[in-house]
Amino acid sequence: MSRTRPARRLFAASAAVLSLVMAVAGCSRAEGNDAPAASSDKGPATELRLGYFPNVTHAAALVGLDKGLFTKELGSTKLVPTKFNAGPEAVGALLGGSLDASFIGSGPAINAYAKSNGEAVRLIAGTTSGGAQLVVKPTITKPEDLVGKTVVTPQLGNTQDVSLKKWLAEKNLTGKVKVTNLENAQTLDAFKKGDVDAAWLPEPWSSRLVLDAGAKVLLDEATLWPDGKFPTTVLIVRTQFLQEHPESVKALLTGLVGAIDFATTDKAAAKTVVNAQLKELTGKALKPAVIDRAFANIQITADPIASTFPQLAKDSVTAGIAKEAPTVAGFADLGPLNDVLTKAGKPTVDAAGLDTK
Repeated sequence: MSRTRPARRLFAASAAVLSLVMAVAGCSRAEGNDAPAASSDKGPATELRLGYFPNVTHAAALVGLDKGLFTKELGSTKLVPTKFNAGPEAVGALLGGSLDASFIGSGPAINAYAKSNGEAVRLIAGTTSGGAQLVVKPTITKPEDLVGKTVVTPQLGNTQDVSLKKWLAEKNLTGKVKVTNLENAQTLDAFKKGDVDAAWLPEPWSSRLVLDAGAKVLLDEATLWPDGKFPTTVLIVRTQFLQEHPESVKALLTGLVGAIDFATTDKAAAKTVVNAQLKELTGKALKPAVIDRAFANIQITADPIASTFPQLAKDSVTAGIAKEAPTVAGFADLGPLNDVLTKAGKPTVDAAGLDTK
């Protein structure tokens, strides 16, 4: 007995100490889980590298750049604008870390999100609805007339490329039509020469083919969507940039809302600004009739029409671009935009569930 009592007391003491250590460790883990994560906000960014395209469907971006609206709101953050010709190029720059945000088509935006397993980018605003058409030679009067013909889109996997291939699949024309990709200016030249028969293009290029090259509209994409609304151009940002520089993102969005206000309240001035930008970027201004027609086919809006994105993701499968529909849950973070809209006394936009996984 004299030997077992000390042993029991020692064992009990050791157990108590072990229990205390475990309890402390458990408490530490619980506190770590429950405590909010340390903020990754690093304040205003030194610079913001922004992508955009020389298209009328990027009118809000062109207005914001020309009128200095982004620069004004960004303050000490240097704006570095970069021109792209099609979405996949901008996606490569975003995923490679050489671009912070970009105005871009909905198709490449979804692709950027899917390629990074939902990590690299977030949808933060819309800019344009509508403004894409399938234009053809006058001799083509119905979908079946495209059999054996060459149809052009701006780039493999871009928004119009997906739309065309989905439509061809629905018309049972997959494999019966030659689909090729050309830069928009090259498409205009090729159409004039008779080297291509049709093209699915964004504005102002569909209008240019109609008014400058004698094409006619076989299909306006707006007719394929409820109320004629679909996101032609949206604004996405690298997730890391959004987390580290939220105020810079809000500044960019404030400039965007200002640009949209300018473009929607004074369309004549907006056309002048956009045309001046297009002349600077491409070396040639649009004819008045072309820019008038192009503007008539678009709606400039901060609403990304988030409810369409699940269908857009499915369309990439129908088009043969993806094997399975990319998930779009969690793609949108419209909180910063809605903060800006609320501050400006404007209606907020609906994420349609795209903000949760």
